[in-house]
Amino acid sequence: MDDRAPALRPAPSAALAHRPAPVDLYAPAPAAVELSAERGPVVWVPDAWGRMVPMPKHLAPAPMAMPEPRDLTPLPLLDPIAQRFLGAGLGGGALAAGVGYGIGEIVSAAAGFTSGAAMWVALAVLAWRMPARALTSGRDGSTVHIRKAVIKRNHFHG
Repeated sequence: MDDRAPALRPAPSAALAHRPAPVDLYAPAPAAVELSAERGPVVWVPDAWGRMVPMPKHLAPAPMAMPEPRDLTPLPLLDPIAQRFLGAGLGGGALAAGVGYGIGEIVSAAAGFTSGAAMWVALAVLAWRMPARALTSGRDGSTVHIRKAVIKRNHFHG
């Protein structure tokens, strides 16, 4: 075998390939003294596996803002705009029905008035044109004048 040939190693397993780097690299040595001018501020943030890792403060994600409190007052059963539309539809329908009914009443009253007035006018004309004795049934006078004229002419053309 050649010593210069690379040794064949088995491929790392998935668990070893995705293992995070140890955090000991960032931890200061126990005996070492670190000055603030040498290193910027460091914050500890959780990583993907839940461990707390140090990170320079300028690279750390911004803290999550507190969400605003929700309004928990109960809402109306129907939307107010829907209520207005429903009221306008019902009110408009009732108005149209009332107007239609009123116009129908006016037209039928006008028809009844004209037919009744026509009947009264006809009765007045008939009463004006009838003789007085027909109205009183003949009780007024008992004299009857009959005129009978008989004219005979005999001509013989023969």
